[in-house]
Amino acid sequence: MHMKVRDVMSRQIVSVNGCTPFRDVAEVLHTHGVSAVPVVDGEGHVLGVVSEADLLRKEEFREQFYGEGYRPPLRVRLRERIGSPGRSPAVKARGETAAQLMTAPAITARPYTSAVSAARLMSEHGVKRLPVVDDEGRLEGVVSRTDLLKTIVRSDEEVAREIRDDIVESALWADTSHVRVSVADAVVTLSGTMPRRGDVLTLVRMTERVNGVVDVVDRMAWERDDTPEDG
Repeated sequence: MHMKVRDVMSRQIVSVNGCTPFRDVAEVLHTHGVSAVPVVDGEGHVLGVVSEADLLRKEEFREQFYGEGYRPPLRVRLRERIGSPGRSPAVKARGETAAQLMTAPAITARPYTSAVSAARLMSEHGVKRLPVVDDEGRLEGVVSRTDLLKTIVRSDEEVAREIRDDIVESALWADTSHVRVSVADAVVTLSGTMPRRGDVLTLVRMTERVNGVVDVVDRMAWERDDTPEDG
């Protein structure tokens, strides 16, 4: 039920190698309309990522660091002093190739990573795209914020169909012939009857975990209460 990265990622991959010049990297980003591009070696292993921010940082600091008597802003000096991850602005300013400009190591996801976990990675690291790699670190695709939105923006019909097909008719070892599912504005209403209360609770919990479900209204009845009494 939980969508995986492989369900929404793009397999039409744009990448560069470590020797790709600065201007060629910029051209790749512009031509393909992407905000970042993976840097790979000859066998497809992801070495890092070059983003628009990396390229703009080079432009921002190039003239300043080359200029006589220039003193970087306080925020830059503090960032270098505390040893922030990645290359310093001075190094970026002098970089001419993807390998010199990239941010490494890259923040990546696996094809079997859940869409929720991928979104959390993006939020934690402040990135818009993640290279998707196999267990050997070879590039298989790229997942973006836009891709992950597909797991949230789903039609009511699609959500209802998944609940009926994957939960009601397939996942439960119980009589579900009297279960009815309706969805309106991403709110699921479950009604009807099942033999045991425990099965109803399982049905509700599984429905809550379906991608795109905002809330579940439980109007189910049961014939026998098989749940333990509190206390």
